[in-house]
Amino acid sequence: MSGNKISGGKVLSSRSARVINRAAILLRTLATAAGRSDTWLGSFHRRMKSRLGPAAANTATARKLACLIYHLLKYREPYIDVDRLLYEERLQRCRVARLKKLATELGFDLVETKQAA
Repeated sequence: MSGNKISGGKVLSSRSARVINRAAILLRTLATAAGRSDTWLGSFHRRMKSRLGPAAANTATARKLACLIYHLLKYREPYIDVDRLLYEERLQRCRVARLKKLATELGFDLVETKQAA
């Protein structure tokens, strides 16, 4: 059960499939709560929500939480919280680098302007 409605090889609509796994339900609930928090995980959730929609953002954040918990348990490491501002600054640097690369490939030069404070 994939949650995809397909007709003639074309995907008409798709959504996250319903799951009866209690851990998955708990992680998705935590993901929704994390989306309202002022942390890097909340920032990730809001970014995914604007790009993918609420249901897929919950699933993506729940998966990130699951990977984080698995890593902490497997390697028996303490959780080190990432500063939200550093996380968003890194994302901004990646966006700028991606834009510069795309502009160069298309034969344009990017000129950085100073923003009025």
